[in-house]
Amino acid sequence: MAALAPASGRAPERLPVAITTGEPAGIGPELVLMLAARGELPAASVAIGDPAMLSARAAVLGLDVTPMPCQPGEPLLDAGRGVLPVWPVALKAPCTPGVLEPANADYVIDTLAVAVAACRAGHAAAMTTAPLHKGVIIEGGHTGFTGHTEWLRDACGVEEVVMLLATDTALHATRDDYRGNPELRVALVTTHLPLREVADAVTAERIGRVARILDAGLRDQFGIKAPRIAVCGLNPHAGEDGHLGHEEIDTIIPALAALCDEGLDVGGPWPADTLFTPRHLADADAVLAMYHDQGLAVLKYAGFGSAANITLGLPLVRTSVDHGTALDLAGKGVASPASLEVSINLARRLAEQRAT
Repeated sequence: MAALAPASGRAPERLPVAITTGEPAGIGPELVLMLAARGELPAASVAIGDPAMLSARAAVLGLDVTPMPCQPGEPLLDAGRGVLPVWPVALKAPCTPGVLEPANADYVIDTLAVAVAACRAGHAAAMTTAPLHKGVIIEGGHTGFTGHTEWLRDACGVEEVVMLLATDTALHATRDDYRGNPELRVALVTTHLPLREVADAVTAERIGRVARILDAGLRDQFGIKAPRIAVCGLNPHAGEDGHLGHEEIDTIIPALAALCDEGLDVGGPWPADTLFTPRHLADADAVLAMYHDQGLAVLKYAGFGSAANITLGLPLVRTSVDHGTALDLAGKGVASPASLEVSINLARRLAEQRAT
């Protein structure tokens, strides 16, 4: 089995992408192990998790992988096939694949805290997160927890962040090859809210904040000089001139007019059921949806398993997979690591673009 060796042909201080391994009973740990076993873990990557748990999961799956503990700030070492660099965080309780344990809620939060601290201290270029389980974190004592996105917002002390998901081709498309392409970038005005709370949360102020962050993120992280953003209505048929709801007339249209006055290129609101078609997406660099399932149901249909989640508005780069913990697949070795690999590679590209 290959041992860790100094990075060849690159400066030793090159920063890694820090990968949190997520809910230990889910598929997150094994996705990282699969990439390491195949020699497909993107260069300059380090996992964050319990080395003993990772070793045990590798044994369950029959993967020839050795977790190699190291520490943030140490010179970066390249891992050969079968070697997984790990920043250690200890489990709080034993873990069985597929079986949630609320006592490990603090462990999952600790892995996120290590990644954020490493990024902010200059020990990591970016962070990529494997899936966590919101319910078990709440049961474990974090009663206000609503998801990665909101936790990262609070941990970084920013007022607003934006969840942007993109299918694989759209992650690196230019406007020339994106035009008319059914691949998608979709951002959300509201994220993890019960549906009955969405209408009250869609305010002109919130739309404005989210659109500005999206515009800045498309410029700074994707290198799009003049982003074009297509905006969904909230109601069916975008309210149909007030016959199916007044949110478009009272809130969304005035918000978009104010943004256009600021110089942003935002169009809409368009009916969501027709906006998500190639003809209407032809001149858009991203779609801004009003709520979670309005945008993400379409995106995941178009590219599930090879898409990535990006959190815009943070003082660091964060990407994530487009799927959940898949407890029913954990420990079976049948889950696909494709979205994780896409997310890690994207984190590296976004970090490099942001630095230019």
